[in-house]
Amino acid sequence: MSINELPLTIAHLQRAYSQGLKPAELVREVKRRVALASKNPIWIHLLSDEELAPHLAYLNGYAPGDLPLYGVPFAIKDNIDLAMVPTTAACPAFAYTPRDSAFVVACLLRAGAIPIGKTNLDQLATGLVGTRSPFGAVSNAFDESLISGGSSAGSAVSVALGQVTFSLGTDTAGSGR
Repeated sequence: MSINELPLTIAHLQRAYSQGLKPAELVREVKRRVALASKNPIWIHLLSDEELAPHLAYLNGYAPGDLPLYGVPFAIKDNIDLAMVPTTAACPAFAYTPRDSAFVVACLLRAGAIPIGKTNLDQLATGLVGTRSPFGAVSNAFDESLISGGSSAGSAVSVALGQVTFSLGTDTAGSGR
């Protein structure tokens, strides 16, 4: 199976890594997949190669299978902190750059997961349909004429489109459900 057909499930990734796939190759493929949906404002901040470098370097000290989430790409709703990457909660006036990652993000990083970026959301995570963001309304993964639904819209659509294996979201008032 070619990398552009690789399902991003943990089982498929573990098999591909055991057969020689390198995390940097997977990141290039993820970025290709993200570019295919570039008109859909799923992402507020995609990590640059420079921002990804320390995460990939961390994996160099391990072999596939040494870490439970070795090389698994994930997205982070942009109201959850990733160290040294701006958090906006889709409200530019609220933006700050955290020194430390949120506890859950730090745990995932230690387990070997690769953060791809911060996803779009209803501003301040207070909407239910995924359309209230100054970064644009995230379209449904299956029909762009439909809304995506939920304040974790970017997180959900990034997974539905096969851009990442999983994504972190939040549920302020039922939007995640």
